[in-house]
Amino acid sequence: MAEGRGQALRVTVAASLQPGAVQEWVLQLPPGATVADALRACGLDLQGSQLACGIWGRAAVPSDVLSEGDRVECCRALTVDPKLARRQRFKAQGARGAGLFAKRRPGSKAGY
Repeated sequence: MAEGRGQALRVTVAASLQPGAVQEWVLQLPPGATVADALRACGLDLQGSQLACGIWGRAAVPSDVLSEGDRVECCRALTVDPKLARRQRFKAQGARGAGLFAKRRPGSKAGY
């Protein structure tokens, strides 16, 4: 027999609803609870929202069943490609930047 059968699951839900802010809830849910149940218990609604969910960083769907100690993470969609944002920051920094690329060969491209 499985140990702890019939007892409530302890699950953490973390959601980034605004830039730079993360809210976290620690929940006690009945065995067999799903991702959707955990989100409902927090007052979050996936219907019509741009949130993507995962369990411990791996993609999850609302019907996935949770286990003891799981962490459900909800994130907003990226608005800018991270590689593009880094290139733009580097370009704006220009030749005055420090680090590896501060001393580059005359006439070379930025970053070389």
